[in-house]
Amino acid sequence: MNYIAVEKELKKRDIRVFTPLEFQRIFRVSYNNSKSFINRNLKRGLLIKLKNGLYALAGVNLPKFFIANKLYAPSYVSFETALSYYHMIPETVYTILSATTKASREFEAEESNFIFHRVKKEVFFGYIPKKINNIVVLIAEPEKALLDYSYFVLLKKKTFNDRLNIKNISKIKLLKYAKHFKKDKLIQLIKGLYDKQKFNRGINA
Repeated sequence: MNYIAVEKELKKRDIRVFTPLEFQRIFRVSYNNSKSFINRNLKRGLLIKLKNGLYALAGVNLPKFFIANKLYAPSYVSFETALSYYHMIPETVYTILSATTKASREFEAEESNFIFHRVKKEVFFGYIPKKINNIVVLIAEPEKALLDYSYFVLLKKKTFNDRLNIKNISKIKLLKYAKHFKKDKLIQLIKGLYDKQKFNRGINA
């Protein structure tokens, strides 16, 4: 198979990452030929390996959030990564943190660290498609990112960030979503954030 023809076809179909089986189906070749082509072009630097069994064209600027979605599905970007994206915390978060219904996992890909935290199926919601570099990624809504993060704070799996900025999120949506976690302490924590915000406004007035 000719690499240039393969590259052209993948771009035509808007396929940015693929498995050997998907490659086999697209180009109607045997599984062995599929693996052989991939391995040969990995060595040539024309393809990159995101993880075992998942590959992409080299030189294509894939958003880290998109890579996260594809590395471990189903998943969506959340926790401190989403909070930083929405400017709800001042820190830049370099690790890409996601929620998944599968077992918690960690990957290294494209010189970045990807961590997936397991959440219950009942709270695997509240994520939306967003376009980054013209590529659709799945990321938590601001309210859901805050709840995912706060729930893990209650579980003592994360440290509370006392510089959270919640002025631009919906309190109604936040409390509505919080009920799905069935944790009274979570609702108390969220209400406490708003009480603290009111207190700080009074000080700064």
